[in-house]
Amino acid sequence: MADPSSYRPKPGQIPDSPGVYKFRDEHRRVIYVGKAKNLRQRLANYFQDLAGLHPRTRTMVTTAASVEWTVVSTEVEALQLEYSWIKEYDPRFNVKYRDDKSYPYLAVTLNEEFPRVQVMRGAKKKGVRYFGPYGHAWAIRETVDLMLRVFPVRTCSAGVFKNAARTGRPCLLGYIGKCSAPCVARVTPEEHRELADDFCDFMAGRTGAYIRRLEKDMTAAAEEMEYERAARLRDDAEALKRAMEKSAVVLADATDADLIAVAEDELEAAVQIFHVRGGRVRGQRGWVTDKVENVDTSGLVEHALQQLYGEEAGDAVPKEVLVPALPEDPDAVSQWLADRRGSQVSLRIPQRGDKKDLMATVQRNALQALGLHKTKRASDLTTRSRALEEISEALGLDTAPLRIECFDISHLQGDDVVASMVVFEDGLARKGEYRRFQIKTFEGQDDVRSMHEVIGRRFRRYLHEKEHTGEWEENPAQTPEQASRTPGQASGPAPVPTGPAPTGPVPAPTGPTPDSAAEPREDDGRPKRFAYPPQLLVVDGGQPQVAAAKRALDELGIDDIAVCGLAKRLEEVWLPDDDDPVVLPRSSEGLYLLQRIRDEAHRFAITYQRAKRAKRVRSSPLDDVAGLGDTRKQALIKHFGSVKKLRQATIDEICEVPGIGRRTAESVAVALASTTPAAPAVNTATGEIIEEDDGGSTT
Repeated sequence: MADPSSYRPKPGQIPDSPGVYKFRDEHRRVIYVGKAKNLRQRLANYFQDLAGLHPRTRTMVTTAASVEWTVVSTEVEALQLEYSWIKEYDPRFNVKYRDDKSYPYLAVTLNEEFPRVQVMRGAKKKGVRYFGPYGHAWAIRETVDLMLRVFPVRTCSAGVFKNAARTGRPCLLGYIGKCSAPCVARVTPEEHRELADDFCDFMAGRTGAYIRRLEKDMTAAAEEMEYERAARLRDDAEALKRAMEKSAVVLADATDADLIAVAEDELEAAVQIFHVRGGRVRGQRGWVTDKVENVDTSGLVEHALQQLYGEEAGDAVPKEVLVPALPEDPDAVSQWLADRRGSQVSLRIPQRGDKKDLMATVQRNALQALGLHKTKRASDLTTRSRALEEISEALGLDTAPLRIECFDISHLQGDDVVASMVVFEDGLARKGEYRRFQIKTFEGQDDVRSMHEVIGRRFRRYLHEKEHTGEWEENPAQTPEQASRTPGQASGPAPVPTGPAPTGPVPAPTGPTPDSAAEPREDDGRPKRFAYPPQLLVVDGGQPQVAAAKRALDELGIDDIAVCGLAKRLEEVWLPDDDDPVVLPRSSEGLYLLQRIRDEAHRFAITYQRAKRAKRVRSSPLDDVAGLGDTRKQALIKHFGSVKKLRQATIDEICEVPGIGRRTAESVAVALASTTPAAPAVNTATGEIIEEDDGGSTT
């Protein structure tokens, strides 16, 4: 590992002008390429104290052995040179988007004497007009089949074309009217090229003129009583309309735009692009990449733009590019796109209307693509086995952890503190065994104390069920003090209730269940909820959370369960009593599995926390009135207008509400009198007092 100070240039040697820089390793291979408005300021960031650098940046500068730079005149030139060098050197520490598959395009070979319509994949060729990309090749063939009725352009290969010309007999499409048969000179090269140009114009979005022309010709033929020709023109118009329906209008005014969305986590990012031409979605594509450099959403967008348009020119670069975040230097990127298009290009974030709605759709596709990528990766048996083996080796376990439980704490500024427990067996989620907990022994924000409570409650239930089934026995390794305690009793300064732990997201027979349903049951042959211990216990957090979990296990005399923590910011694995973390390689399947488990625990916890908060916000003093259902609550609020006015009403006035008797009215009055009205909320922008809403609570 190199010391960056050994190859750091003197500050006076680095110019303060725009440029592109390259880091090389000891073998002179380029490992990173970057650009900067000011080379001196940017490069200085790489040579600060290593402890202050992002882990990925720290790995890069310690792998490098030298740095060099090239000065350019403008930021646009720097952007172009950076893209060229990334393509040339393929640096290992640069984000590189790679298609997870080769997307098919609808291509028209305008560089041939008789242009051909076909499906094409791979690198684009000069002189070929491309439309797409499409998700599936069959979608292209269906579209082409509909359009050949109106634009009978050649679709055959060069061999078939030459054979037909030699024999003087066209192929089947020529006989059924779906090819103009230029191979046997039914049309001239000029007439066939005109058909190909019309085909391209229609695919580019200029559809209305052709539909109107066909309908006009159909009407004229009908008036002249040429009914067969009119029927053929009618069918042609219907075929074009069906082809148009395959790409519905999403943006008005025949907009040409590309929409780019990004979904990311700590290790990977997915990019989705919708190509809109003439207001219709003409193509879609996406990438998934490893985040090998320290890059935010703006940086990912800039890399995506370089990947998309680095080899494009002219109309292939649309007039408008919509992104979720602007690059670091949006003016330079916009100018670079304009240079490639040959005219102005608008690069912006959609703020409202149809474009913002469509961007939300693209974003959902990006999230789905990232989730699908992770699911495919996790579903592979060989990959899961390798991940468990890597975890076992990194943590020094005797066997692979076939059952892993992960715990996470969630709250909002100390309110509604909850915890989650998720279970993975053989690398796959066991959602039926997920559990959720409410923190009971204290109030406020203390993740360490919360983790200690939750782990203690979970494993007291485990010991309780072992005792209930006769499986629990005294651990010979326990201290006399531990051995004298019952399985449901814990040590420690803070008393922890021994009641049932809160469980499950919804009270359903097949899933996790709430606190009230978690009491021990008689043995009925089914597995008990907390009967199985994990081989590995993972907590979301660093050293303090790991120490709290280990302390909870020690207090219960459990010493055969491995404990670790995964700190989200740096993706480091912490072990009990170790001052230094275990750093798994970025490409490690074990790290990927731990990250998936930790993220699932976080998702499950925050979903529960939000549900509790929403329920608390929607609560009303009327909820405490016995026998008062939703229908009569709504009748009271509708009659008086708000809980505030209902609180001011007399018992006789409450009795005037249909369905409310005197006893119920008295109960309502007592319930409202015993609750203190919340302080009025104030609109900070206008100073206006916000009254209580119809539900009876201020939010």
